Amino acid sequence: MSSAFRATVLAVACSSLHSSPSPAQNPDVIAATTSPKKLEEIVITGNPLKDKDTMVPVSVMKDEELLVKRGTTLGETLNSVAGVASTFFGPNAARPIVRGLDGDRIRVLSNSSASFDASTVSFDHNPSIDPLAIERIEVLRGPAALLYGGSAIGGVVNVIDSRIAREPMSGFGGAIEMRFGGAEREKGASALLDAGNGSIALHADAFSRSTGDYAVPTDAGVGSKVVNSASESRGGALGGTLHVADGYVGLVQTDTRNRYGTVAEAEVTIDMKHRRTGLEAEWRTRGFLEAATLKAGRTRYEHTEFEGSEVGTVFNSAARDLRLELKHGALGPFKGVIGIQAESFGFSALGEEAFLPKSETRNRALFIYEEFTRGIWRFNTGARLEKSDVDSAGAGASGVGRFGAPGRRSFNGVSASFGSQWKFSPTMTWNASIATSQRAPACYELFADGPHVATAAYEVGDRNLQRERATALDLGFTRKIAEDGKSALKFNLFSNRFANFIALRRSGVDRDAGGHAGVTDCGDGTSVESSCVAEILPEFAYQGVKARLTGFEAELDWRILGGKDRFTLDLELKTDITRAQDLTHGEPLPRIAPLRVRGAAVWSSGPWMARLEIDHAARQDRFPSDDALGATPSHTMLHAALSYKWASGGNAALFFLKANNLGDRVAFNASSIDTIRGLAPLPGRALKAGVQVSF
Repeated sequence: MSSAFRATVLAVACSSLHSSPSPAQNPDVIAATTSPKKLEEIVITGNPLKDKDTMVPVSVMKDEELLVKRGTTLGETLNSVAGVASTFFGPNAARPIVRGLDGDRIRVLSNSSASFDASTVSFDHNPSIDPLAIERIEVLRGPAALLYGGSAIGGVVNVIDSRIAREPMSGFGGAIEMRFGGAEREKGASALLDAGNGSIALHADAFSRSTGDYAVPTDAGVGSKVVNSASESRGGALGGTLHVADGYVGLVQTDTRNRYGTVAEAEVTIDMKHRRTGLEAEWRTRGFLEAATLKAGRTRYEHTEFEGSEVGTVFNSAARDLRLELKHGALGPFKGVIGIQAESFGFSALGEEAFLPKSETRNRALFIYEEFTRGIWRFNTGARLEKSDVDSAGAGASGVGRFGAPGRRSFNGVSASFGSQWKFSPTMTWNASIATSQRAPACYELFADGPHVATAAYEVGDRNLQRERATALDLGFTRKIAEDGKSALKFNLFSNRFANFIALRRSGVDRDAGGHAGVTDCGDGTSVESSCVAEILPEFAYQGVKARLTGFEAELDWRILGGKDRFTLDLELKTDITRAQDLTHGEPLPRIAPLRVRGAAVWSSGPWMARLEIDHAARQDRFPSDDALGATPSHTMLHAALSYKWASGGNAALFFLKANNLGDRVAFNASSIDTIRGLAPLPGRALKAGVQVSF
């Protein structure tokens, strides 16, 4: 998006506005929104009735915390949230893992709408949402995620921005952010502009980032830098919203492009293009039907894997989605939401080394959520009926014989949940919920058959896979320690048991790019595996197993010293653990984060804030028998951050400096796939600086 184009948009916007002052912002919130009417801080995800107190475990990252913790990927950004880990395929591809579940069990949303890309298909594929372009992230854990589909069986990550203005605004404002440094030597910048006259609101934003091969401790065994881990990304959006007395309608166009290397293969790079057109509308009434919300979108995605200068595999997808929610008033003791959702997702991974035939996935769903209150008790219940059709075009559409004949699988899914909240006292709350969920297998779990060079694996699906079925239990406790709005204790205990869990396991067979297996006579008196080719890949197959995942998350925020008119000293503690067992084979599930403990001391005085943090991950010695690397050693890292706020009138700025891994400790991510875990240590000692200015 050129500067001339942004200037033209701004000029058109300003010419239509009434004369009004620049919006004044809260100097403590140096964030992306520039509307003079600040939205009420209400959690959106898993809270369709927009209550101030949610009944489900939701974590929110925003404002200064998001600015300082923002990484180059969504997974890295959220890795410090309790219960959330990261796949970490190097610094360029990292998807969130929630309570040990990843891939198609975690739904990544953009403003509660579907965000289609190839990140669920493989660990080297990064989500198309760049952290530089967002202002708030909500992570929903547990059974309440069923409202968002079978593919949210483990949780929801909802990324929220201001590209569609959901409240009227008058005036003009914007924000600029720049950041430099880090182990990856990042050079990043983003900017946004908002303008409105009370009826029409316009938005424009753009971002750009470049990184180099990231630095690691010299004794990590891979040299001082991880080869082929550099990246370049850029993108932007244009949005417009029309506000009327009883609602609004908004339209947004977003474009993202990302080119990055993969650490598994020194010559493999990925070029990703993502374009989405989104529509959002809301209509509010004073009758029994209180509100109707419509969200729809169309997405085009292209992802090309290059082997040197040659094209290897080309991923393409075209998707459409629609979600309609109807919020109703009191029906006896109940208030709630009913809705429909429809998605169509065409996908292919074609080329000389394709591993997935052209496919089409269609999902249609009807859902309902109801809530009622009895004194100090609140109850909620929800249900979702979903039908999924997954079609494979087979070998005929690609010319790859191993894809076989065209095929179709159809699945009917039923999910339901029940939850309760007990307000034991003004400072103490208990929550409990139970749910049963079903997920249809994804196209790659059914029809994959081929080499995936970027992950150094040969992947094989199973056309006969059945639905994933799980029963989840969640118990939560919250205690406000003081009325300062800061001190609180939160604890969640969960158990998730799968009657059928679709696992990706090593088969014990090695294959070449053509799919040949075993030992072949090369004709020169020697024998090597797989047709004498140089690239021999271990086969990973999708199969259904029985599984159980249990664990807990605990968070303590405690204001030790200080008050409104003096310095403050806060203590933050977080810990989480997930134990995941493959009950069919009697061994742990792969890629599960170990016990993690984080502690931080945060000092603030006026515009200054300083943070010292210790991050410990225990040794992960629970791993399946086919894990090539075995146990992942423990590690303890020390991080620090310093920030300064400045405000004058309607303008504000936040400067920050952060230092990660001050001790330059060698560390590996237990949640990474074993084919690249040893190739991609966690970053070494690094310093990063940045500034965010709003006006």
